[in-house]
Amino acid sequence: MITREEIRELAGFQAEGKEECALSFYFQPRTPENKSHKGETILAKDLVKNALRQAEQSGKNGSVRADLNRILELTEGLHRNQARAKAVFACGSRNLWLEFDLPLLAEGMQLFANRQFHLKPLAQLLGAQPAVWVAVLDRQRARFFDLRLDELTERECLFRKPPMRQGRSDGFADYDGGHAQRRTKDEALHHYKDVAAYLQQAYERGWLEKLIVGCQDMNWRDFSEQLHPYVKQRLIGRFPAEVGKVSTEEVRGQAGLMLQAWQDKRRRDLVKEVLDQALSNSRGVTGLRRVLRSIEMGEVQTLLVGENFKRAAAECPNCGYLDPHPVEKCPACGHEAREIEDVGDAIIPIAIQRDLELFYVKDDPQFEAAGNIAALLRFRADQNMNIGMQAAS
Repeated sequence: MITREEIRELAGFQAEGKEECALSFYFQPRTPENKSHKGETILAKDLVKNALRQAEQSGKNGSVRADLNRILELTEGLHRNQARAKAVFACGSRNLWLEFDLPLLAEGMQLFANRQFHLKPLAQLLGAQPAVWVAVLDRQRARFFDLRLDELTERECLFRKPPMRQGRSDGFADYDGGHAQRRTKDEALHHYKDVAAYLQQAYERGWLEKLIVGCQDMNWRDFSEQLHPYVKQRLIGRFPAEVGKVSTEEVRGQAGLMLQAWQDKRRRDLVKEVLDQALSNSRGVTGLRRVLRSIEMGEVQTLLVGENFKRAAAECPNCGYLDPHPVEKCPACGHEAREIEDVGDAIIPIAIQRDLELFYVKDDPQFEAAGNIAALLRFRADQNMNIGMQAAS
């Protein structure tokens, strides 16, 4: 499974010179029309032919042909036994070939040849994907899982042995039954504190950004009281579960549904917030020109892009400056600029490298009317500057 660090490295890749080319291939398994899987093979061949044609027109036919042939060979093997989607990133002139398994993709099989790797499918998967932990617990045991995309990995387990009973009476270590019950409750409380401390440590180390808990209702109240406030703020859901009986697949399913519901709600809330903030001239901007300016100023906290957003723009190959208008010279460094077909593809690597939260918005008329691209800001440089000038005067 691909990591954020690997995506950042891909986002920073730039093909140099006329011969270099960055190939991005996304394979999506689908139900075949027949056992021969000819449909996928034909589609892959067509994609490779089109990419070769583009490479020849751009004078990049050298190492690109070898990479494309390798992609074609890979595809012929994948359709026989691949249940997951796969992404391949290649640049033959730099001896670069990376393969990653992915969850199922929305767009199907795709192939791109450009100066940068095409990362929109990854951005749709990971742009708004926090580091999610799932804790499943009872009064004596806790299991911890790391949920990444649709893959659940169990990390470790905490276990506190129950107090030993002595003799056949209700007493425990010369105490009566009431003392035994209190001792059992105290042991459970210590266990909850240990679990809460472990989760707090994971949060402080940056491993945990969102938390989902699985436990019975009778355990939740006592455990939730032990959670550090910062950890509790990151709780996005809870589901009933018995730690000794629940399967990994059940945990993955329950946690996946809760994460999806949280993402959908957060997307709706962010769209409303950014539109309201833009109308009040506060921490929100809409439209390509304003968003690009805010990205350049380092103001952006969250980026919202329409799923079908596509706009031509100008890009400086020297400093990376993006201009919403077709300019010949870069306003920032004076280098010769070039036209790009889709500025959305150029924005994605910037968002990934700067670790901006990224959401794609679908079927929202108000958002589309506002320009189909918007940003929620950490601050507004122009307003901070005005405040500083007023204070100085």
